[in-house]
Amino acid sequence: MGGPMVRPPGFGFRMLLERTDDETLRRLISPSARELLAAIEPGILSGDRLRQFIRESRTSRDYLADPVAREVLIGALPHQKAVELCSSLGIANYPDPYLALRQATIRAGSRAEELLLTFFGASGERAERHAGNHVAQAAAQYPLFPHQRTAARKVRSGLENPPRRLVLHMPTGGGKTRTTMNVIAEHLREHEPTVVLWLAYSGELLEQAASEFVKAWSSLGNREVDICRFWGNTLDDPLRIRDGIVVAGLGKLHAWSRRHQNGLPTIADRTTLTVMDEAHQAIAATYADMLDVLATKRRDAKLLGLTATPGRTWSDIIEDVRLADFFGKKKVGLEIEGFDNPVTYLIESGYLARPTFRTLNVRPGFELSEEDLDSLVTDADISPEILSRLAGDQARNLKIIAEAELLLRNHRRVILFTATVGQAELMAAVLKARGYQAEAVTGATREYERRSILQRYVSAAPAAMAICNFGVLTTGFDAPGTSAALIARPTRSLVLFSQMVGRAIRGPLAGGNDKAEVVTVIDPQLPGFGDVAEAFGNWEDVWQRQ
Repeated sequence: MGGPMVRPPGFGFRMLLERTDDETLRRLISPSARELLAAIEPGILSGDRLRQFIRESRTSRDYLADPVAREVLIGALPHQKAVELCSSLGIANYPDPYLALRQATIRAGSRAEELLLTFFGASGERAERHAGNHVAQAAAQYPLFPHQRTAARKVRSGLENPPRRLVLHMPTGGGKTRTTMNVIAEHLREHEPTVVLWLAYSGELLEQAASEFVKAWSSLGNREVDICRFWGNTLDDPLRIRDGIVVAGLGKLHAWSRRHQNGLPTIADRTTLTVMDEAHQAIAATYADMLDVLATKRRDAKLLGLTATPGRTWSDIIEDVRLADFFGKKKVGLEIEGFDNPVTYLIESGYLARPTFRTLNVRPGFELSEEDLDSLVTDADISPEILSRLAGDQARNLKIIAEAELLLRNHRRVILFTATVGQAELMAAVLKARGYQAEAVTGATREYERRSILQRYVSAAPAAMAICNFGVLTTGFDAPGTSAALIARPTRSLVLFSQMVGRAIRGPLAGGNDKAEVVTVIDPQLPGFGDVAEAFGNWEDVWQRQ
């Protein structure tokens, strides 16, 4: 006759969810997600659907690494298992094992954390640290299409002649960044040692530039060079770079130059090529003097502006003439024989999908203050504070979810661009609860998770899938199969807007689709953008082609 049944050590995460009541489990879901889901489908967060939603929203490892979620889960353990976990962690369980576990210090990466994960059967979910720049993993080839090679040759030639300034004007999807990286690589090969300085306003565009350079140089480079990421909260020192590239935020570099009196002249002494993304910002009062120092300190210094449309404004011809004058009225664009508009050529040749543009008009449930309205006039882009309030507006989110579901019914791969990290996670969670495949990809997403998500996204699996994206426009997020984009991240940056549009309009020759759909959420109080082809064709009269 068998002896008493001995239960195995530990307590599986799925088993824990099954024995925990709905009310307790709902505490694992953010209040904003609970409210939005309740507004869409009352009762959705209960029973099996609730447990499935929790399992699919985050890994068990993520829940256990979160102190708040961990406390909820530990409180649901049977008493005997709470005592067992105390024993595993080597902490006293008297008089209350639950209290002892709540008060225990469990640091990320520690032995205690690994024991905790093992106890719940989550140790197999590998927690990979952010890998940084893996140059060895970058692509071995970095080719250009013929129209891009022609543009690159004209840029190199134009920068050799005074005033050694010009603008590269290529439409969304034309390969402006890739073309420029070829120019930079050749410049670095021909000048050793030297510094290339890449300037932009937004973190998304700066991260894209840094990542794209790593990919390009791994194929086109002839030596090891340094890269300095100088924006946001980074602590890197641009003065350490004597041979390589500095990718810098305009605001951060300007503020740094005011604190370090000799800093900017020192950088200018070493820099032979400055690249200004969003070239229209070059004549802003805050930055024009700084750029003049960079472009004139050395006789051989070159200044290259990048833009998807060569004007600074939508209506002020005087400002547009000032911008043209700043770059010596020199512009390199896509000149295709037989085509008046290069966008038409790119579409008809299969480089771009034929896009359909729609707008989704949404008035948020709040009014902008006078201070907010002033910031829209003075700031280079919409402030994080306004973006955060938009991201938390339930009425706006309900319309975005409805539109996302419509796109998912008509497209196999959809990208939703959100205003904040939290909104990306919220949108993905709600879409999952509604029965769709959806994941959030943000700058905070761990590298191995991002790879796993993108492998699913770029696969040939027929089920529709959405990626909810904030702040990730790098080559590591290349997904040419995307045929629809929902842009719920308002911006004044035409370059940033164009980059978002560009994720959905890859043509067949670029591994994409014949047609694409782009839906832009328009907030009546905020600026919006129209058709990319129309925007590209403006301001031609103040420039001279090279």
